[in-house]
Amino acid sequence: MTRGLGERWRTRGGRTVRLVLAFAFDDIMEFALALLSVPPDELEALGWTFADRKRLLDHFLRSGKTAQRIPRDALGQSLITLRLPRRDLAPLQRFARRKLPKAASNAAMLDRVLRVLDEAA
Repeated sequence: MTRGLGERWRTRGGRTVRLVLAFAFDDIMEFALALLSVPPDELEALGWTFADRKRLLDHFLRSGKTAQRIPRDALGQSLITLRLPRRDLAPLQRFARRKLPKAASNAAMLDRVLRVLDEAA
């Protein structure tokens, strides 16, 4: 039995949000590591499951793969586009506000992420 177009669209997360990040590759990996460092009890407090965290992590890893194609000397000035379902935007904002400041070592990266997420919302 085939799924309808609407069901497939909802399964993928509905509308897609496009975030343009002025990230260095190191920033992407730092954000991904911060996502991985959230213990199970804090995941529950964020309202996430392990599958939710994996899905969010996959978004950043995909953008990291894009960044690998950019020459190293231009990577710091490059804009990296991150496409994610609109439903993932609010959880990502909650994470960036609550947990990322504890795990991030780069305050400038934190400011860039929060600014881009706020603009997209």
